[in-house]
Amino acid sequence: MEKMEKSESSSSDVPLSKPWQSYHTVYTNAKAGMDGVDKEKVQRIVYEMSKGSKYFENEERKEALMRQRTDNMRERLGKLSNTDIAHYQKIAERRITELEATRDLSRIWLHVDMDAFYAAVETLSNPSLKGKPMAVGGMSMISTANYEARRYGVRAAMPGFIARKLCPELIFVPVDFEKYTYYSTLTRKVFQRYDLNFISASLDEAYLDITEVCRERDVRSDEVAEEIRRGVFEETGLTCSAGVGPNRLLAKVCSDINKPNGQFILPNDRIAVMTFISSLPIRKIGGIGKVTEHILRTAFEIDTCKDLLDKGGFLCALFSPSSADFFLSVGLGLGSTDTPQARLRKSMSNERTFSATEDEAFLYQKLAELSHILSTDLQKEGLHGRTLTLKLKTASFEVRTRAVTLPKCICSSEDILLHAKKLLKAELPASLRLIGLRVSQFSEDKGGPSDPLQKSITNFVIVGDASRTNILNGNVSRLKAEDNCFPNETGDDIVACDHSAYVRKDVFNSDQFSDFSYNCCSVNNNTSDLEQIDVQESAGVEAHEPIPVQLLEKKLCCSSKNPNEVTGFTRNDNSGPSSSLQDQFRWVDDYKCSICGIEMPLEFAVERQEHFDFHLAERLQEECSASSSINYCSKQRCFQKDQIVSHSSKKRRRSLPEQGKYHAIDSFFTKKNQNT
Repeated sequence: MEKMEKSESSSSDVPLSKPWQSYHTVYTNAKAGMDGVDKEKVQRIVYEMSKGSKYFENEERKEALMRQRTDNMRERLGKLSNTDIAHYQKIAERRITELEATRDLSRIWLHVDMDAFYAAVETLSNPSLKGKPMAVGGMSMISTANYEARRYGVRAAMPGFIARKLCPELIFVPVDFEKYTYYSTLTRKVFQRYDLNFISASLDEAYLDITEVCRERDVRSDEVAEEIRRGVFEETGLTCSAGVGPNRLLAKVCSDINKPNGQFILPNDRIAVMTFISSLPIRKIGGIGKVTEHILRTAFEIDTCKDLLDKGGFLCALFSPSSADFFLSVGLGLGSTDTPQARLRKSMSNERTFSATEDEAFLYQKLAELSHILSTDLQKEGLHGRTLTLKLKTASFEVRTRAVTLPKCICSSEDILLHAKKLLKAELPASLRLIGLRVSQFSEDKGGPSDPLQKSITNFVIVGDASRTNILNGNVSRLKAEDNCFPNETGDDIVACDHSAYVRKDVFNSDQFSDFSYNCCSVNNNTSDLEQIDVQESAGVEAHEPIPVQLLEKKLCCSSKNPNEVTGFTRNDNSGPSSSLQDQFRWVDDYKCSICGIEMPLEFAVERQEHFDFHLAERLQEECSASSSINYCSKQRCFQKDQIVSHSSKKRRRSLPEQGKYHAIDSFFTKKNQNT
């Protein structure tokens, strides 16, 4: 801890005469071909050219947010006692042992990365550019730069006017995606000779499982890599680099070592893997970006992948279980070895960047163009969606997203433009530099079957006998233990069991919860909400707005005058699990969970909904685990049949189970310890 505090003070002591040393942007980081660049010179020029601009102000806001997150992490780190540290260190050691047991050295993965792809294609089309510093893009932004330009510090994602300052002789070539797509198709024909199921990561890179090729042809992996690179050059005239390793994570790292036009082979041996990964800088790992690198280095003094294992206890203490597992897996050199299942498309989008403008006619014209392009893409794949999202980036680089969920699925350009105009109109007047449109929540009957990998809250429920009768149209099961049996709706005993509990597989109707807003967990507590549910049910139509869980609780509770009396027991407080959750759960800055700290951008709509479902199930678990402090109601438990079974006014009353035979609701939820 003392060492960390020392590092903190040294990192913050930046000479006032060199303010650019504290100005870190994405394009001041090293990239292949930039080893001999004077980084301080590049940093100074970037700082001087950016200072005073809207982009500079936005970068300063992001830097301030990053510093705040780092300070919060340090503060939490300082509150850990020696007992806490020892506890989490044991957790880390146990997780390392468990992760090590999953190591798979039986597969051989190859990652191919084209060398300065866009620039190389342009040079191939115009040989006069060979040997000259050149960048694809314009004065606003650069898509890529050739290796001659990279020696000056020019690279992708850099504004062209800054690149010209770094390299006055720089030649700009406009982007031509049709040309790049053509050459990308040629490279994929080569990849298919070695792996029909190769994974295309982008236009210029791909993952190939060459295990079977090496086994069937009795050749080494380096020979296959050389053969693929030669085949790509013969087919396209372009060079590429390759990396071979026991998993995709390591293969990608290896492909960057001997760029350009080279290859690196990592043997399928644990000692070789651990030796290779131990000294590898953490920024070389895909998934560890500028912000994560800064936090790990500043708060934990983690520079290499080996440090991730050495500081595993702190990582398990301060990061979510999934993040901690990722860091520990990186430290062990573990990565994906199986071919991933094909997942169904969740959304489709496009966007356009332009010079900042307040011209509403121009903005509506861009919106119409995007609507037409998006509609064409949707119709090509036969997709229809209900949710339309408008993305805007202001002149000050502030990103806004506005969405609307429609009563029916749409795909035509007219429908998309109609609703997109309403979303845009509400944001004007504004100076914008980017507009984007996205359609999601595709119809299952028109967009294909639902994704089998998508989880819902029912994944956290122990599935029992699916044949028993349920209530509320198959959504909620009546649970009652009587003589060690669970009676069904007619009163007949179903299956005798010894202190066991069963629930229906569909405890919550997925249709009701599928639209639960992922970024708005607030609940309207007005009593008229119950009437809204009744109106929706009686009308027999699909609800356009999600029904919060506590409203369902109200609807399922007894017709008692006591509002706290719910399904046979009395709460000690006036709020249900979902209402207490709403006060705590929110997306800080639209991307960070306020409960566990996990980061999830707005684009991950489905994942954000699943994340809320997880916290909801977790909260239900916690509340029910405290059932020993619950005062059981002595009144008879009753349900209004018109609310649960039918629209009849007849009430069914059942007495409470005998003491000791009551099954708490937490027995139906899979208990998970986030620290293990």
